[in-house]
Amino acid sequence: MSVLSTNREERAFEIGFCLAILSFGLATGAVAQNAAVPNYVKPCSRVHVFYYPWYCNPQTDGAYAHWSMGQFVKEGKARQYPGGEDIAANFYPKLGCYSSNSAGDIAAHMRMLRRAGVGTICTSWWGIGDYSDKVVPKLLDGASEHGVKVCFHIEPFPGRNATTTREAVVTIIDQYGSHPAFYRHGAGWGRPMFYVYDSYLTPAKEWATVLSPEGRNSIRGTRYDSIVIGLWVKQREEAFMLEGGFDGFYTYFATEGFTYGSTPANWAKLARWAQRHDKLFIPCVGPGYDDTRIRPWNGRNTRSRENGAYYDREFETALAADPEIIGVTSFNEWHEGTQIEPAVPKQIPGYEYEDYRPREPEYYLDRTRYWVERFISTGGR
Repeated sequence: MSVLSTNREERAFEIGFCLAILSFGLATGAVAQNAAVPNYVKPCSRVHVFYYPWYCNPQTDGAYAHWSMGQFVKEGKARQYPGGEDIAANFYPKLGCYSSNSAGDIAAHMRMLRRAGVGTICTSWWGIGDYSDKVVPKLLDGASEHGVKVCFHIEPFPGRNATTTREAVVTIIDQYGSHPAFYRHGAGWGRPMFYVYDSYLTPAKEWATVLSPEGRNSIRGTRYDSIVIGLWVKQREEAFMLEGGFDGFYTYFATEGFTYGSTPANWAKLARWAQRHDKLFIPCVGPGYDDTRIRPWNGRNTRSRENGAYYDREFETALAADPEIIGVTSFNEWHEGTQIEPAVPKQIPGYEYEDYRPREPEYYLDRTRYWVERFISTGGR
């Protein structure tokens, strides 16, 4: 998701439907399940990592999607990235150009998440029938096999408003709510949780029709009652969250200073406000940001990883706010360089990709695990 603009229409790229398994040199059987990640910790379900299930490749559908795309330019000719060796990202994934609908690639991701100690993925969802919806059954099955839960990040799909969001919640719960990997929050059976990106695009009074107990089409008190999390962007979002009936709010962006919400110096204040008003505050930490391959004019929003120091500062500040849940932006948003998924050194004619050196490709998985263990030790399970 862009820290340049919160308009998500630019992100609705055309995607093919991916059905085959990308070949990747993994061990098989029980050895692969356990030996690939030594010293597993039980995953912490209250660490939520934003997950993007929109990648395709020729091995699965005959073409690349999302690995290939054009630059977003304000003027001049946009460069097109073909995929393969030359992708629309500043980093190159260790898995190569994988498929989001491959059981093998999903399993590889789940092993990475277990290594990181992360217990919940928040999967990007672009509407009923969209590719991001079609991959959900396989994603849930893969998550279940590895003890990981799945909740949903409701994107601004075409025609999204309060009413169509309610319809989406109903459909998702009806289709997937009984799956063992479907995330529920709270004591007992718990309630489903939905993050709503760019929630400000719909007025608070419209959200109140579905999120307020008095709303004419409210989910409150029904079998679809859920924890609905809005996006805190500007300095003064208090009235919006209260009037809209949101159960809490998150900060999402990985660029410190881009928004009021994404600035860690404001998290203690936001946490205090949330506590006073019985709202969930979910600070979102990131390892850095660099999207200059797809937005070459956006260097002002680049944030260096500083060999992991940037990530450490964000996590430390998040823990100090004593939240119930922490978000991680992101597991695999490669376009914007916020991923904790392993990246490898790679050079092609005319371009050398960034990487994590002097750290190892798995560094951010292991560093996430370090902070997850700190979170657990403070009562964050």
